[in-house]
Amino acid sequence: MNTTIEQIEDMSLNAWPSHKMELYDGWILRFSYFYTHRTNSVEQFGVSSLPWREKIPYCENVYKRLGTPAIFKISPLISPDFDYILENRGYSIEHTTNVMTIDLKNTSSFSSALCPDVQFTTTIPSFWIQSLLKLKHTTNPLHQKVVPSMYQAILKETICASITKNGEIIGTGLGILDRDYIGIYAIHVREDFRKQGYARQICTGLLKKGKELGAQNAYLQVVNHNFSAQNLYRSLGFKKLYTYWFRTQPSFPQSV
Repeated sequence: MNTTIEQIEDMSLNAWPSHKMELYDGWILRFSYFYTHRTNSVEQFGVSSLPWREKIPYCENVYKRLGTPAIFKISPLISPDFDYILENRGYSIEHTTNVMTIDLKNTSSFSSALCPDVQFTTTIPSFWIQSLLKLKHTTNPLHQKVVPSMYQAILKETICASITKNGEIIGTGLGILDRDYIGIYAIHVREDFRKQGYARQICTGLLKKGKELGAQNAYLQVVNHNFSAQNLYRSLGFKKLYTYWFRTQPSFPQSV
């Protein structure tokens, strides 16, 4: 199981680049002006030679200089002792997230699925990115400037999905192909168009396209309290594989 988790953790790093990154003794420090926890946290991806009690303050100082608290991602690949050290330093748990997967090899239902409202492109258009920011109510000027470059930095093959009504995109989804997986990202439907089956169409269409392009498995990430999304994904056949969370520094001096 750990091998599969390692693979998905690698692919999720490929799928969502940060605006800035620093490699530090088998850790990667990610920073994107606090757009998401995933792109503003420390992830452990390699062999570490320095002691934790030296490395944690180093990371705290890096993020202090950037004006944000230090955040560490805790997955099943991370030692429970490390999580305990952060807890003793006053770090709180935030954004507990479930990673769900599905085996597409023996799943025939997606091959014949109909998604009449969904349009697909193999690139990520600027209009799609701006529409996604609008759907997420992203108004921070820095995020509006930085996030498009993060999407454009994705090196993997992509499948971009959208639903348009009255000339506006009201639903989005993004499939990212890596090895024999398709990762499902950016599933958003405008509030006044929800509960009409559009999210299901988008997810089903991405899985169908991914399978056509050779994907044998799929994964996605969903926050623990988003019960409606989890119910949708379970109805499509996804099952929880593992859970990760973030440990966030309790306080830090504000930048001048």
